[in-house]
Amino acid sequence: GVVCCNDVKIYEKLKFLQNSIGAVPAPFDCYMALRGIKTLDIRMKQHTHNAMIIATFLEAHPMVVRVIYPGLKSHPQHKVAASQMRMWGGMITFYLCGGLEESRKFLSSLKVFALAESLGAVESLAEHPAIMTHAAVPPKQRRQLGISDSLVRLSVGIEDIEDLIADLAQALKAVESMKMRSKL
Repeated sequence: GVVCCNDVKIYEKLKFLQNSIGAVPAPFDCYMALRGIKTLDIRMKQHTHNAMIIATFLEAHPMVVRVIYPGLKSHPQHKVAASQMRMWGGMITFYLCGGLEESRKFLSSLKVFALAESLGAVESLAEHPAIMTHAAVPPKQRRQLGISDSLVRLSVGIEDIEDLIADLAQALKAVESMKMRSKL
């Protein structure tokens, strides 16, 4: 699109906004967005496929207290999501048994999932809000928001599902082993 004006003050304001908020992407950014749109459908199908399998796996695991994923029938708004969505997406939130120590062990044991604050890529990523994205939020306020030390978020990628499940299983096993050792 084009914006035209004959007022210097409006021009200066528009130029400032264009520069400060990035409203006009560079040609290469436009090319990359267009290229990504061409494969978006197949990527979203794979994200959703993998995420549903992982959410089901996590929900059944004894080291997981709760899984939040709209594709699961246990999700409180599953029926609403089903009426509004064709696919469930790749974002999963879950609560580990334990607290910060168990979460750190889980995250440090992952080998396929990368630790990252920015979620939503084609590769699988894990994030711990209490010590990453929401670390500046006071603990009391985090608890009010449901962000406990045991909360983990996953952005499930498009890798082979067996590799992803194996990675999560071995990281959960590491947490379980740590908890067993601490009981001795």
